[in-house]
Amino acid sequence: MNDFTKFKPEDFFKAAKDAKIPENVQQIAGDTIAKTHEAYVKMSDAAADGAKTAEEVISVAQVGARELGEKAVENFTANTQSAFDAAQAIASASTIPEAAKLQADFFQQQLAIAGAQTKEFFELSTKLTQETFQTVNSATAKSFEQFKNV
Repeated sequence: MNDFTKFKPEDFFKAAKDAKIPENVQQIAGDTIAKTHEAYVKMSDAAADGAKTAEEVISVAQVGARELGEKAVENFTANTQSAFDAAQAIASASTIPEAAKLQADFFQQQLAIAGAQTKEFFELSTKLTQETFQTVNSATAKSFEQFKNV
């Protein structure tokens, strides 16, 4: 049996009762806890700000998606109504040349409208994409700045 096993637990407690923790160890422990808590508070604040930023980015993207969806439905509705109006006019034509002219006019009109709608849709999607990326970029810069200061 080694010398260590000869001691009883009570002997350790008696010895520990009178033992003192050095002041420098207490100071280091206190400083470490304070610095750890400070870092925790900063990280917690940064995480909360990050969550708010993520919500903002998602909100901007949702608004953009909603606008694009609304524009697509608006275009679809207008184009469908134009097709029904043209079909009704063509069906009401009294001669084949008149029907052919109405149909040709409709196709020509729809090509111009489709071009304008495509351009408008592209410009809207470009604008919304830029807004979303600007939000993401500013959020990313803000997050990096916060984490840099932690």
